[in-house]
Amino acid sequence: MQPGLGTSVLWFVVVIALIPLALWLLKRTPLAGGGSGRPGAPRTVAVLPLSAQHRLVTVEVGQGEQRQWLVLGVSPHGLRTLHQMAPQDGAAAAPGNPAHATTPATPGSAFAQLLGRRRRDREAPGA
Repeated sequence: MQPGLGTSVLWFVVVIALIPLALWLLKRTPLAGGGSGRPGAPRTVAVLPLSAQHRLVTVEVGQGEQRQWLVLGVSPHGLRTLHQMAPQDGAAAAPGNPAHATTPATPGSAFAQLLGRRRRDREAPGA
């Protein structure tokens, strides 16, 4: 066996072992876009489970004046944008507060009002 062959094999194994570690670290650094504090990164505001496989999700996208909240319907078949609105500052501050849920500044109540209007509009022509 050659004297340098053992050292070369050892360095090869070390480099191969470091590749997954380097990828894992890179995924979590802000420089690579993996950090959770990225400006403009989508942020989940609220989640409302409707069944085992269906839920409503309110997501904040954009930054600055371009920020929007999207109400998404999530199912095993895919995503569907149900509503878009301007962000309501402080709306998600007290999600467990029942009084908070009835104020018009919450995404859930705005969506509930929209859903109620659509339901009344559908029932009115058929009645």
